[in-house]
Amino acid sequence: MSSAPILARMQDHLRRWEEAGDRRSVFLRCYSMMTENMLIAVARGEFQDPLWVNHLLHHFADYYFVALEAYEQDPATAPPVWQMAHDCCKSPRLKALQNLLLGVNAHINYDLVFALSDVLQDEWEALSPQQREVRYADHCKVNVVIARTVDSVQDQVIERYDPEMDLVDKLMGSLDEWLISRLIASWRDQVWRNAIDRVVASQAERASLTQKVEKACLEIANSILFKQ
Repeated sequence: MSSAPILARMQDHLRRWEEAGDRRSVFLRCYSMMTENMLIAVARGEFQDPLWVNHLLHHFADYYFVALEAYEQDPATAPPVWQMAHDCCKSPRLKALQNLLLGVNAHINYDLVFALSDVLQDEWEALSPQQREVRYADHCKVNVVIARTVDSVQDQVIERYDPEMDLVDKLMGSLDEWLISRLIASWRDQVWRNAIDRVVASQAERASLTQKVEKACLEIANSILFKQ
């Protein structure tokens, strides 16, 4: 599974960033672990429509890399929520968990809205209510894979940068992982609603919906920054 092109592309960035001490590796290491677990889940048949999930998985990753390329060429051209996430990786004051959550916020609360609405757009009108339920069920099933990944992320990524998090893990047991999983699941619930709003919106309405999503993401990012 590690030979998948999408994972190889992530690993290429990770090698460079980890050697340079670039904290953008915190989110990307988590994202690569999540992506690998998703590819395994797809291969095991854990989703009702694995082809659709696989397509969404890769289209979703494209949003990350497009935003990253824009940021590296000219930061001002990247989505503001990604500008903030990447810029904050340069601050030694932030905890690794904050770097992680800033990336997760940008990729889920922003990118996923557009990636999900893209793949649903062409098929939505033709889908029966039952087929739409299958799409939603597969979207929710991802939360199970996220929950399976979170504990490994804390042990292998967060504690590597912030060793004191090991003490938090010992004191709280599985509670801290559960809280993070619940937070991400609640974000993904809103993402589904935002994506469907975008799918059924007119072209004229989409600009205001985009602004609404962007504003909400920036508010979440600021709340993450001030929780120090």
